[in-house]
This record gives sequence, structure tokens and C-alpha cells, in this order.
Amino acid sequence: MDNLNYGIVGNCKSAALISKDGSIDWLCLPKFDSSSVFGRLLDDEKGGHMAILPEKLNESKQFYLPRTNILCTRFECEDGIFEVHDFMPRYENQKEKYYSPPDIIRYFKHITGNPSFRIVYDPRLEYAEFETKTIVNDGYVKSNTTKGPYDSLYLYTSFDKQKLVAGEVLHLPEDQFVLVSYNQKLLRQDVKRAYLKLMRTQVYWLNWSERTTRFKEYNDEINRSALTLKLLSYEKTGAVLAALTTSLPETIGEERNWDYRFCWIRDASMVVRIMTGLGHLSLTQHYLDFIISLLPEKDERIQIMYGISGEKKLSEKVLKHLKGYEGSCPVRIGNAAYKQKQNDIYGILVDVVYQQFKLFPASLEYSEELWTLVRNVVKMVERNWQKPDKGIWEFRNESRHFTFSKVLCWVAVDRAVKVGNLLKQEELFTEWERLRDRIRDSILKNAWSEEKQSFTQSYGSEDLDASVLLMESYGFVQASDPRFKSTVLAVQRELEHDGLMYRYKNEDDFGEPQSAFTICSFWLVNSLYKTGYKEEARERFNRLLSYSNHLGLFSEDLDFKTKRMLGNFPQAYSHLAMIESAITISEGELSLEEIIREAIK
Repeated sequence: MDNLNYGIVGNCKSAALISKDGSIDWLCLPKFDSSSVFGRLLDDEKGGHMAILPEKLNESKQFYLPRTNILCTRFECEDGIFEVHDFMPRYENQKEKYYSPPDIIRYFKHITGNPSFRIVYDPRLEYAEFETKTIVNDGYVKSNTTKGPYDSLYLYTSFDKQKLVAGEVLHLPEDQFVLVSYNQKLLRQDVKRAYLKLMRTQVYWLNWSERTTRFKEYNDEINRSALTLKLLSYEKTGAVLAALTTSLPETIGEERNWDYRFCWIRDASMVVRIMTGLGHLSLTQHYLDFIISLLPEKDERIQIMYGISGEKKLSEKVLKHLKGYEGSCPVRIGNAAYKQKQNDIYGILVDVVYQQFKLFPASLEYSEELWTLVRNVVKMVERNWQKPDKGIWEFRNESRHFTFSKVLCWVAVDRAVKVGNLLKQEELFTEWERLRDRIRDSILKNAWSEEKQSFTQSYGSEDLDASVLLMESYGFVQASDPRFKSTVLAVQRELEHDGLMYRYKNEDDFGEPQSAFTICSFWLVNSLYKTGYKEEARERFNRLLSYSNHLGLFSEDLDFKTKRMLGNFPQAYSHLAMIESAITISEGELSLEEIIREAIK
């Protein structure tokens, strides 16, 4: 595996990663955070997969059907040509809002000839910890665990089931299908039904893409990233995942391997802010409903992250039987970071609430719920802003007074004042404004380095950090402020390497970082453009786009030398930053708020 050359298909309940040559190497059912049924991504021997192996292949290529999340792998062989259209069904249904079962369908479309191939069907349920037994029945193929927690999987197909499971040669004189489901199907599955699901799913994604705001440039790239972010949203609750995978390493052979199949308040709120600007307003509403549902008590602490169904305890466990992506272990499920304190989440959350109040009408009951949330967050900020925390990058051992956390505490109070103004609730303004000013004065006094001529990573430190580039985006400083201009140049000078950005270069819990953090390179593009270095920003942005995979997808990290993608994939953070940079360069001086207003019109 020399790169993360995978496509993602999904239906807002779960998703799969399919390799460039058509192998399903990652799939968890029935939900994103369930145990894997195909996990070759994390162990190429034990993990399990479902591959298509043509007998006489000349070449293959992979692409998405335009403006959809339907992935097409085209096989051109000596004995014929065929395409496999992979998708997870999602479309409107009369009985329920959407039909989105825990199924993946592989529709084999005949193009020419009578191509021959084998299918390797090798499910390994429950993270491949125990043996999976597969038996061919009259109407379907059933796989189930023989030890440990019971789990099962069903396969329906128009191919000869015995030959398929045995890995014997199959032929394709006409269209065929394979359906893999977590559930036993109640209706007869055939090619006609599979085709109908394909067409309905295609219509759903085309309609969704049509609602996406269009810009002067980069519309294809923006739409692909938006479609990817949509796939990382969990329809049942409104949660937004940080990424689809677990334990893909930031650097091959290292142990910075984490489970990202959860909802980080910071990441999700940033995604929602961007998706609002793209015209997808229901996602914002759904996400805020999710947040409100998590806070039943007024004094309850907001965690930095939650399970996609609202779980508050995300205990971390190591799967010792899996060797990891290219031998990078440990493989982890769960994430102990849920216990951390990160004060930046307050500002990012209230910023989303402010956007909601400013741009959309809301019912009295809903407004009261959000206003209660805002007031509670300000109380939390007042209690915590002077305390150290773990910061945006989740330092596991050391707490510091991180500049970004302080800035976002300022944002929380600033947006709270603005929300109160919109709601004509002025009784707390004087107190809140004083708090806002105290936080601002503290940052300007303690986070600025005369030596570096830059805002630094934390109070009293000379280390620089890419996160301070967001000070302008959140309105703490103006792009024209000499301190911000100087900060941008200092951060670029110290953290850029081979055209890519470190998050920071100082040692953390695992030593010095070795890879580039993709989102930071996009943050630099944004900051350069806004401080007047427009041509340089455009050139860097176009170069960054070339570092995506063959389908325009980004992971969390990039290798400085080879530009190989690393880290969990596809990464919501990276795609939202790509969209924001594309909009900045495309729309020039327009603010995100102005773009959102235009999208609503």
C-alpha cells in the first residue's frame, strides 16, 4: 500500500473504503463505529476483504459518477470490459424519510465481451478476532462468528453462489449484482431491484449536489469534499465523524494511531459552519439537536467528543491480534481523549449557535434551548479560561495555557454577547463584555513574543503553532493587523517544510512530529491570501490539491518528502479546510458570513 488510494461510499449510517483495484478493505456494520466485517486496511493477512480479480486484465481505473457518491471501478480486459458500481443505498422513502439500510451493493455492469474474473469473498467479523464461518444457503450466503461475540453477515447475488464463495472463475455476459448486508433481507433480491436502488441512489446524490452553492472557481473540488463530509454525518443523531477509520498512523511504524470514528465538538462544529455556507442548512439543525440532547443538566461539563449515538464513555482498547496498517501498531478502538479538557470547544460551539440565530428563524422553544446552552457555556468559560488545558492537538500528558484555547474562550463570550443582542437579552452584557475584555487583554499580554514577532503556541513559550493562524478567521484580529501579518510570516518561516506545514515542531508525548498536518497547509493558504499574498496562496493551493488521491480525497497527514497521505481517512478536518481555502481564493474579499447569506437566498 504506497498511498491511501481508496474511494469512500456510504449512506450516512456507515461507509466503506474500496481500493483503486476494487477491493473492499474497510467496512463496519451496521454503523460507522461498529466492529469491522472487512478490515484488511489494518491487517492485510487477518483483516478480511472482498476483491475482484480479472483473469485477463489490461488496465483498470476508478472514478465517481459525476456529483454522486457512487464509485465506479472500470476493468478493461482482453476478454471484455465491465464496470463495478459500488454504493450504499440512500434515497427518499414513503414510509420513512430515507431508505438507508446497512447494505453495500456491487453492481456489475457489462460493457463489452464476456469478461472473466474471480471474487474473493473473505469476511472477518468482529475485527477478525475469531474465526468467521461462511455457509452457502439456497437464497443467500451467511457468514457468522464461531467464538466470542456473535455476529453475522449476509450476501445475496445473481452469480453462482457456490462458485463465488469458492473463488472460482465467473463470467459476465450481462449485468449482475452482489449485495452484502448486516440483515437478512425480507424481499427477493435480483438484478432489477439492485439496478433500481442504484438509480434511486444516484438521483438522491445528484439532487443533494444540486443544492450545493456554486462559486466562481473550484466547484468540482468543493463538491467532492462536500459529498465526503456528508458521508461522515450520522443521520440517526446528527453527529459528524472526524474520519471513517481507526489507527491509520501519522507516520509509518509509529504509535500515533487513534480511533477517529467519533464526534469531536470542535471538528464537527467547523464542518457544520462550512456546510451552512454551502447551502446544506438541515445539517446544522440536526447537529445542534445532537448537542442539545447531550446536555440534560445545566451544570454538566461539555466533553470534547462523544460517540456518534451520544455515548459519553469511549474507553480505549488495543486490538493486539491485528498488526496494524503496514505494521504500525497498536490498533486502537475507543479514544481516551474523551476525558481531556480542551477549552477551545466552547467558542467553536457558540459560534455555530450564533450563526444559527443570525441567519435562520427559530421556534420559541428551540431559541430558549439554545439560549440556555449559550449561558451555560459562558459560565464554563468563566470558570475555566484561566486554567491550562490539553489544547487543540490533544497533548496527552502536559497541560498548558494554549493560545488557541484562550482565543476560542474569547470567541465564546464574544458570540454570546452577539446572540444576546439578537435575542434582546441585555441583562448580562456588561458582565460578559468585561469577561471578554479580560480574556483579550490576557492573550495580547501573554501570547505575543517580541523575539519571534508572532503569537506563540502557549503563554510564555517561544514555540510556534499553526493554530494561531485561525485568530483572524474567528475575528480576534483583523487580517490588516501588523501583528497578524507578522505572525503569518513567522509561522510560515518556522513551520513550513518542503511546501507543507507542521502543526508545531516542539516535542510532544511521542517526540517530535514527523509528518505534515494537511489542514495546517490549507490554513496557511487562507492566511497568506487574506494578508495580501494572493498569487503565492493560489499557487500553494493548487499544489496542495495535487496531493489528494486519485479521487480528490484527503487524509489527516502528508509525508513531507513523498507527499504520501497518512493518518485517518478521509479526514473531515482536511476537507473542510480545503473548501474554506477554495472559497477564499474563488470569492476574493467575501467573508464566510456573506457567502452563507448568499447561499440562503
